Amino acid sequence: MLDDALLDDPAALRRADRDNALLALAGAGARIRTALRLADAAGLSDLRPDGRPRTVLVAGPGAALTAGAALAALAVTSCQVLPLAPHDVAPIARGHLGTPAFTAGLAWQLPGWAGPLDLLVLASADGGEQGLIGLAEQAYARGCAIAVIAPVGSLLAEAALQVRGLPLPYVAAAEPDEDERPDPPAEADLPSEDVGALWAVLTPLLALAERIGVTQLPPGELEATADRLDEVAVRCRPDAAAYGNPAKDLAGQLAGTVPLLWADGPLAGVAAERFAAMLADRAARPALAAVLPQALTAHRGMLVGTLGAGADPDDFFRDRVDEPDPLLLQVLLLRRTPGQDEPDETADPGYAVSRARRLATAHDVRITDLTSGRTDPLQALAELTGLTDFAAVYLGLAAAAQL
Repeated sequence: MLDDALLDDPAALRRADRDNALLALAGAGARIRTALRLADAAGLSDLRPDGRPRTVLVAGPGAALTAGAALAALAVTSCQVLPLAPHDVAPIARGHLGTPAFTAGLAWQLPGWAGPLDLLVLASADGGEQGLIGLAEQAYARGCAIAVIAPVGSLLAEAALQVRGLPLPYVAAAEPDEDERPDPPAEADLPSEDVGALWAVLTPLLALAERIGVTQLPPGELEATADRLDEVAVRCRPDAAAYGNPAKDLAGQLAGTVPLLWADGPLAGVAAERFAAMLADRAARPALAAVLPQALTAHRGMLVGTLGAGADPDDFFRDRVDEPDPLLLQVLLLRRTPGQDEPDETADPGYAVSRARRLATAHDVRITDLTSGRTDPLQALAELTGLTDFAAVYLGLAAAAQL
């Protein structure tokens, strides 16, 4: 079991944080502001679109797909947004730099219907994926509009110029001090993704979407979202005690459980999928994410199986002295409740949410609400992902410090 005292030991957390994940999360707001400034300098403010595209396709590994899903949840109904996942992988020859990252060999395929009415956005924190360069060439041959979010000087950024695409900069995490540089990854072929990559990709993507009419966010929404992430970082900072730190509190609740992440709506669904990915990558913990009401049928078997607290009627009377602590389910209900800073128990939560609570209660499974009362959807997404990102990192760091 997790030693909760480790969550209140900032020094132990810092020692375990070898790739400065907490620093990257704390700097998410600053990366949004820098990305907006650099996007304007790259010519986004001078863009004069001739109507919105029929479809926006967002291709890339990891955070790029999450950013595409977030854009899909925020887009106007008259424009489709389609995240493009890689469909294959090919070996890359070993070069003088050693074994290349696994993502360098990923391959993408443009849908057969894509053409001049569509926009392809390629996004990468590395910019070295040959598959994305090949996808840009496919799109250019079909007459698609192209935009690229990649580090300046990367192969993908250079390819954007060759296919007459709009290059938008990817803002990397702040460089740590020399004595805080991360150790080489244990899996050099499959390194962990920068935890701040989501906002480094999503910011220029949303700025572009606003410019071409794919989204209709309130004025100054991205800047306000940066402020919101700063607030989350202050509440969830490493030196804040667990009793007043919502991320540490959530991490402690998750220890020894298999979380079922149930989302009430598409936007919360993006946060749930992101949380599941972060728990797997940063805390080595499995979690299942689904959107209500589909989650009730998709996860029904989990509730009535052996992980449910009420699965064994003799559980209360069994001698547990020599038994390990059981691994139990926990339902986390991710919701957006506009205008409510705190969940209103008297308000009608909707039939799907009420049914979810009754189902969990009937099987003695703990259910916890993770809500954002922000009226603006992007700020609500920032609150949900900010909290859960910190929680996943704290859970992983506490487990690592315990070894």
